[in-house]
Amino acid sequence: MRNSFLIMAAMLSFLGCSRDAGALSVGDAAPNVTARDQDGRDVNLADVYAKGPTLIYFYPKAGTPGCTAQACSLRDAFPDFSSANIQVIGVSADTVEAQKKFTEEFKLPFTLLADTDLAVAKAFGVPTIPVLGVPKRQSFIVRDGKIAWIVESAKTGDHAAEVREALGKLEAK
Repeated sequence: MRNSFLIMAAMLSFLGCSRDAGALSVGDAAPNVTARDQDGRDVNLADVYAKGPTLIYFYPKAGTPGCTAQACSLRDAFPDFSSANIQVIGVSADTVEAQKKFTEEFKLPFTLLADTDLAVAKAFGVPTIPVLGVPKRQSFIVRDGKIAWIVESAKTGDHAAEVREALGKLEAK
């Protein structure tokens, strides 16, 4: 029985299904990290948090079907998020140029960060997909400089609904 557990734990760890040791929890201080956006400008996340509640979502690769569905879900809900003063920041290991192309092709109205060195993903404790070395699909809501909500396996086409539900629960608190 013990050997079966050890084998299963090793397999899950290899597949990236376990939680990273550095993963954040609700109530933790949100990481203060800087990365370049799709226009090549430095974005300091502490400055972003100071402007209000922020959705930080990580996705594996710009332009792939799941990541496009996720981004477009958030794009379509962006007017609602904006009217509620929720900022949206997408993060992947793509280059500034790839993020710019993704933004333009799908008319994304929010900031995308080029996390080519994975510093942002590491700061948030987001694990990478083995072999590919890109961040897993995870999302965080930051409120008052603290992590207020985490989803460790964000949906693609329904991500906006997932975020809306989380925001509703946070507002009810």
